[in-house]
Amino acid sequence: MKTINYSRIIDLSHKIHPNIPLWPGDPAVQFETVADFSTSGYYLRQFSMGEHSGTHLNSPQSFYPAGMGVEHYSPESCILPAVVIDIREKAILNPDSILTVNDIERWESQHHLIPENSIVLLYTGWQEKWHDPAAFLNLDEQGKPHFPGFGGEAIQFLTQQRKIRGVGIDSHGVDPGFDDSFTTNKLILKNNGFVLENLTNLNQIPPTGITLILGIIKLTGGSGSPISVLALI
Repeated sequence: MKTINYSRIIDLSHKIHPNIPLWPGDPAVQFETVADFSTSGYYLRQFSMGEHSGTHLNSPQSFYPAGMGVEHYSPESCILPAVVIDIREKAILNPDSILTVNDIERWESQHHLIPENSIVLLYTGWQEKWHDPAAFLNLDEQGKPHFPGFGGEAIQFLTQQRKIRGVGIDSHGVDPGFDDSFTTNKLILKNNGFVLENLTNLNQIPPTGITLILGIIKLTGGSGSPISVLALI
């Protein structure tokens, strides 16, 4: 018998509407009324959006042609511990900031070693820019985005030395915006781990003592899914 003790529940998911920030080239978020009270006696809409829009999960299939689709994550795997590392001070000074091994070791000296099979959440403060799509994506004149993320050495350390289960971030990508090699995504997803992007309310949760519950829309063959993320404190 497994038990979870908690005192608070924090929703780490953004609300979905047509004006949320979207990755360049991603499909628009659209809602259309298909039934209303005056004609049908009930209210119903259809909606469409990209698999990687809003608060979402990337599946292995998004980076590996033979990778697992999002529908294959087991229910048991979607409840797991998490820690939060705060790099806001760096991100304020430099939008291209990355999490480093030194940042991780400093965090561990103040708390404890990151437990195996945890999700590491990176709090960059980028969630505060969500309501300004231009600021959130922070594209330069060449159309290149600039936002913080996990550094290559840091993610190697976390996967190999700490054996984490996944990562999450409050920006549009766990890889920093300038890095189009998607190192973090590929390292996590090759082992069917979890990559969570566009999280919010990371300022409301402590560094430790967190259990995440991930609510996945099981899209068959999905490269990802909009997701509900609840943090039990």
